[in-house]
Amino acid sequence: MAIAYTIFETAIGDCALAWRGEAICAASLPATTREALRAHLSRGAEMNEAPPPDFVAEAIDLVVRLINGEAADLTAIPLDRSGIEPFANRVYDDILRLGPGETTTYGEIAARLGDKSFARAVGAALGANPIPIIIPCHRVLAANGAMGGFSAPGGASSKRRLLEIEGAFAVERLPLFGG
Repeated sequence: MAIAYTIFETAIGDCALAWRGEAICAASLPATTREALRAHLSRGAEMNEAPPPDFVAEAIDLVVRLINGEAADLTAIPLDRSGIEPFANRVYDDILRLGPGETTTYGEIAARLGDKSFARAVGAALGANPIPIIIPCHRVLAANGAMGGFSAPGGASSKRRLLEIEGAFAVERLPLFGG
């Protein structure tokens, strides 16, 4: 089945969504150029630019609203996760339960998946996330609260910016004495 994509403007720059059939299969956050954005989005797959069907237009509206700091629930966006390996899908299922501004750590996810030693595998799964922001890998931090890695364009600074937009660093969310 053919993969189509569209590029759209947000408050943090141009983003893109790709879809196959009736579900989103890839997303990209802003990159330095539109060509870099397309390359990150496609990850080598052949894609054609197309006007977004209604379900993609609705997903774009939700993503734009979230990036603008508005309440937006992205969990109802239909996702095509058929090409994602089973362990990564388990990781993604875990982080899809996090609301905007909520964070967790690689180790906490690993523990919820059954073994804290899975933390590196969790990090690898998050690094391979083909649908960032909709599958909110930016909400996962290192054990010490550090940003950790972020494979989307812009790296850790993009991750921090998304968390700031979502209010993750609001005073009421921070631990009282750093613990």
